[in-house]
Amino acid sequence: MNIDSRIKSFVTLGKFLKQFSQKGVKQNDNELNAKFYNDCEELIKKVNIYNQWFIETNVRIAIEAISDSLNEENLVEWISKYITKLSINKKAIKVAVIMAGNIPMVGFHDMLCVLLSGNKFVGKLSSDDKYLLPFVTKVLIAIEPNFADYIEFTEGQLKNMDAVIATGSNNSARYFDYYFGKYPHIIRKNRNSVAVLIGTESTEDLKLLAKDIFYYFGLGCRNVSKVFVPKGYVFDTFYESVFHCKEVVNNNKYANNYEYNRTVYLMADTPSLLDNNFLLLKEDVGYSSPIGVLFYEYFDDFDTLNKRLENDKEKIQCIVSNSSTIKNAVAFGNAQCPILSDYADGVDTMKFLTEL
Repeated sequence: MNIDSRIKSFVTLGKFLKQFSQKGVKQNDNELNAKFYNDCEELIKKVNIYNQWFIETNVRIAIEAISDSLNEENLVEWISKYITKLSINKKAIKVAVIMAGNIPMVGFHDMLCVLLSGNKFVGKLSSDDKYLLPFVTKVLIAIEPNFADYIEFTEGQLKNMDAVIATGSNNSARYFDYYFGKYPHIIRKNRNSVAVLIGTESTEDLKLLAKDIFYYFGLGCRNVSKVFVPKGYVFDTFYESVFHCKEVVNNNKYANNYEYNRTVYLMADTPSLLDNNFLLLKEDVGYSSPIGVLFYEYFDDFDTLNKRLENDKEKIQCIVSNSSTIKNAVAFGNAQCPILSDYADGVDTMKFLTEL
């Protein structure tokens, strides 16, 4: 397969998946539907049996983000940066990809990179996300049968690979480095995302920010887990604006985490704790807030804050703000809509794969 045929296959996959996004409409002329449509709908609705975090809405949000990226214009523009190396006829190598399971199909982008780079993908699935990505690969192989020789999932010990991409916690990263350090590798650690408010945000701005906070129950590295606010900031408008997300507490796992953290903080007589019965706001200098909790921190001026964010860039995946004074910020509501070149941990996965 050449790069054009691989891109074409993923474009076709994107069109199929688009039907299952939040506002997706069934395409009666899609040739893949006869074999896969009903099974895909059933899986989306039932996958939360295996992982209660994977409610139907969140699965459809993940599918929408993937399908939006898989159009020809996006793929060609992204790949053009690497086309010189992709045009070289290299032998395909085996790339083991150890995936996280915090949000649905979080490992899709790595699989996309491996396959478009012309290499062989060996996926090690998280026990929390074992069903969605294998189903999507079945559809991809139906589109382009040659991919069958390039895709493998394994539950056993990884061996005979040529390179490794592993995503996990700071703790698991140490083990990954110990076991796979001898291979060319990308090893990712914990990261969190932050928002910067300046106090002039509209209700609509803050409603969009609610997506960045609550999508996937806050489990993704691109979810906002902390907000920086100017001194004297009053959270009344913020709480009013995110109130439409109150149903998040109807999920038992989220509710249990929220209640547990509230109990811990109240017993500790935590100062400056705010509560609206589904989201706790806690003043904290850290970045990684627990489920059901959003950290906040006051800042004095933008220069100091930008320096702080730059110094802590290894801990931060994404910065959300409407302020032009905040460097490298994305707009409210866009944290969970990364473009293809928004690489996890800021490491260019395609560059790594094309230079192997």
